[in-house]
Amino acid sequence: MEVRVRHVDLDLEADFARKILRGFATLHLERSRDAGQAPLVLDTRDLEIAKTEAAGSDGAFHAVRYSLGRTDKILGTELIIEASAAASRVRIWYQTSPSASGLQWLSPAQTAAKRHPFLFSQSQAIHARSWIPLQDTPGVRFTYNARIRTPKALIALMSAENDPKTERDGEYTFRMPQPIPSYLMAIAVGDLMFRALSNRTGVYAEPPIIEAAAKEFSDTEKMVQAAESLYGPYRWGRYDLLVLPPSFPFGGMENPRLTFVTPTVLAGDKSLVSLVAHELAHSWSGNLVTNATWSDFWLNEGVTTYIERRIEEVLYGERRASMEAALGRQSLEKEIERLDDRFEILHVDLTGMDPDEGVTDIPYEKGALFLRTLEETFGRKVFDVFLRGYFDHFAFQSITTAQFIGYLKKNLFVSHPEQARRIPLEEWIYKAGVPAGAANPVSDAFEKAEQRAARWHNEQVPIAKTDTAGWTTQEWLAFLRYFEDHRLTPEQMARLDRQFQFTQTGNSEIEFEWLLLSVRYGYTPAYSRLEEFLTTVGRRKFLRPLYEELVKTPEGAIRARSIYAKARPGYHPIAQATVDEILKVGSN
Repeated sequence: MEVRVRHVDLDLEADFARKILRGFATLHLERSRDAGQAPLVLDTRDLEIAKTEAAGSDGAFHAVRYSLGRTDKILGTELIIEASAAASRVRIWYQTSPSASGLQWLSPAQTAAKRHPFLFSQSQAIHARSWIPLQDTPGVRFTYNARIRTPKALIALMSAENDPKTERDGEYTFRMPQPIPSYLMAIAVGDLMFRALSNRTGVYAEPPIIEAAAKEFSDTEKMVQAAESLYGPYRWGRYDLLVLPPSFPFGGMENPRLTFVTPTVLAGDKSLVSLVAHELAHSWSGNLVTNATWSDFWLNEGVTTYIERRIEEVLYGERRASMEAALGRQSLEKEIERLDDRFEILHVDLTGMDPDEGVTDIPYEKGALFLRTLEETFGRKVFDVFLRGYFDHFAFQSITTAQFIGYLKKNLFVSHPEQARRIPLEEWIYKAGVPAGAANPVSDAFEKAEQRAARWHNEQVPIAKTDTAGWTTQEWLAFLRYFEDHRLTPEQMARLDRQFQFTQTGNSEIEFEWLLLSVRYGYTPAYSRLEEFLTTVGRRKFLRPLYEELVKTPEGAIRARSIYAKARPGYHPIAQATVDEILKVGSN
């Protein structure tokens, strides 16, 4: 890349009436030695460009020519700016589209308090280009400053230094001094409150849920300390959480300094806070050391999933971490059954594809299983030293799988050749499936839960006599997942529901598994709750399997389309694209 962006200054206004951001972005440039008069080429998607300017050493901006290059359905449109070799900064005046793929504008009715509108971004993987003209690749890192203007009743936050004591004055400034890739650009604007969890951690949320969020995430500081004890100091200043409205399409997003979190993890008993451990772990794997391309996505998510469970083990014990790892292995096996071989590869080939298509359980769970196998093969003490050195060596860099392999061989394999011979490295990285000899996490608690499910299913024990006292969310999931391969009649579903009130549970993970079974086995009493769930929750992890299960039968497909007609306007564009493809409806 002959011309790179090294710093961004943003000046934007959030116009809720028109559902647009408008203003300008000033990009500070670095030219390679052989760049010559090469133009600056940026990524955009549905941006309306008003004008472009450039400034040289004298600091004065002057209008320069720009043109729009080729348009690609996935990548958007190239913005080519003819700035001279002397130009150190380029300024683009623009506004976003109301349908920007990286932004969601919510009406007051779609928020918890029902009083004010809400805006939030989701830039990963290549959606930053829909709200900022950038080199939208994880291989380019930059620092940024921003000024955001909003209605005075609302607060703006970004993936930057946020002041918890900020006044609601309609103008907010931000600074991100550490270099980040474009997918970690994030903004949120809404009626938000803050609760401190420690002197460097806290949570933002809408007023009706702020206290519940603060209680649920009260272990956040302990999580940071646990991660630091394993992998070195937290290097981002504060670590805060923002609980978004339920239309957020993911469980969490690791935006530096400000993790975005779905409200579906507010279970009331901290049973789903592994998601926070996961997003925090990204402060090392992903934010600190970043995948250079989306084919290297496992370097972010596989390492992070492994670290997540190490953090959980420190805080909640080996039993809890083992249950999470066993659930992850189950999910991986189901994903392998669902996917084509080409998507089962860690270093996946995404040529000509939307990077969002690579977001499966493979980079997460196969990647984590690879690291767990390395840990078990080389020993935890040795592997911990290696992993901490890896973060220090590549800190604030974007790297490829080849670089990881090179570092692995030099800093682990060479000094432990006997153990290294037991790792089929090429098979792990470049082949489908899971290699023989992979770690096999198991949980005694799961075995007991599955045994109890089997004994009831085989009519050996009445459901009322099935001992479930003190079960965790993870044990309930193991119990329910047993029935994915052991058919239930509607009458058996009804007995389970009467005993355990699954249709009314407030735990989103348990509810999802129950609704999936209800669709599969035709348990009609849960259908009204299914519709309510699909029209109020936008988390893609839940939406995709439920809609995929519905369309397996003609009557289910009719129900799916009926529900989606009501639900689609409230889904994030990323979730809309996913369900559009499943149902073959929507924008096409």
